[in-house]
Amino acid sequence: MKDFAEVSENYTLAEAIKEAQRCLNCKAPGCKKGCPISNDIPDWIYELSHGNFGNAIHIIHTKSNLPAICGRVCGHERQCQGSCVLGKKGEPVQIGKLERFLADFDAEAGWSHTNIPQKTRGKVAVIGSGPAGLTIAGDLARKGFAVDIFEMEKEPGGMLKFGIPEYRLPKEVVTREIKKIEGLGVNIHLNTTIGKDFTVDDLFSQGFDAIFMGTGTGVPKRLDIPGIDHFGVRQGIRFLRRVGLYESGYIKRREVVISEGDKVAVIGCGNTAMDAARTALRMGASEVTVIYHRGIENMAALKAEYDEAVAEGVKFLWNSSVIDIKGKNDVKLDKITIKTGDETFEKPVEHLILAVGSVPASRIVSSTEGIEVDEKGYVLTREFPYGMTTRKGVFAGGDVARRSATVVHAMADAKKVAEGIAQYIDAIKLMDSISQTPTTEELTN
Repeated sequence: MKDFAEVSENYTLAEAIKEAQRCLNCKAPGCKKGCPISNDIPDWIYELSHGNFGNAIHIIHTKSNLPAICGRVCGHERQCQGSCVLGKKGEPVQIGKLERFLADFDAEAGWSHTNIPQKTRGKVAVIGSGPAGLTIAGDLARKGFAVDIFEMEKEPGGMLKFGIPEYRLPKEVVTREIKKIEGLGVNIHLNTTIGKDFTVDDLFSQGFDAIFMGTGTGVPKRLDIPGIDHFGVRQGIRFLRRVGLYESGYIKRREVVISEGDKVAVIGCGNTAMDAARTALRMGASEVTVIYHRGIENMAALKAEYDEAVAEGVKFLWNSSVIDIKGKNDVKLDKITIKTGDETFEKPVEHLILAVGSVPASRIVSSTEGIEVDEKGYVLTREFPYGMTTRKGVFAGGDVARRSATVVHAMADAKKVAEGIAQYIDAIKLMDSISQTPTTEELTN
């Protein structure tokens, strides 16, 4: 059984500077265009290459609140690194590892880079502390807004803490980044479920000028397969969450369900499927097989994630589908039936993990009047002010509004929503001040 130690090693100081010096500092940098949040990559790499670490991290912080996280889990090969001109020779600058190095170096040094403004511009409630919620909170706090985050879990971080395995993103790194957000004056309320403990109307009655919904997609999609409701069928995001809770000491080992020596199959081929497969191995599975209905060229997972899964022993069945599920007892499966082209065969497995996507939960929408959703439950929003729902003052972004696919895409969308929230609050404050301005007649009487 593999442990959950982080698999990617950090650069040493000398290695980081040497790699940074490879950057050509292009006049029209493809890396910046390839970054969803338009990070000023050549600028901070230039500072890093000259040993100006403080300047480098300051540049990063103008665009990103979560550099240690982005440096580890962003899809660099499809984004910044994938757009590096040196990639034409197969040797792009390792932008992700450089960002990670700077963020970690910065944390160890304990530097402070932000002048925190007075929180006089307005009051915002953020529901959820995943990448979208943390980005909204950080951006608005830097702009002079008082921000409170409401999180249903015992710890903040959302899918960053309980959805991405420890070997890819250590929980201590997430905690460290969140501490920086709190250092901006953001208050975080844990064990608080909006739609249960408080409603959106309750938050408005507490004096919040705007509310942001960053609750993600917590309800897995369902596949129509005979036997799909058996207890031995696990949802990918829920399996990863349980492992995260176990690793944090909140639940017992037996509650993860997968036992030492079990055979596991995974349906899907995105990054969640890779995470679930590799995590199942780490929980003691003797064999893990990923089953995907299309070919390898169509997989949503990053090639690096696939390569690492193969190296760890994960097997793959391409152009294949599960068409039947049979249980051995109330807890474990006996076998699944797989169709590959014209061939049908049975495969013994104790557990089947579904990693086929998810949709939003309805807890907040069902407890709030005026928030409209589409036919699949995604919250409808408008372009101006960007991100506002059909309920005045309530905004949404990231997965819950069907506008992100990765951590950095959720961050990119959240940054635009933060601008929309700022515009909205500034406008209502201005209108209030105009309505309260005495007329000439009132001044003369």
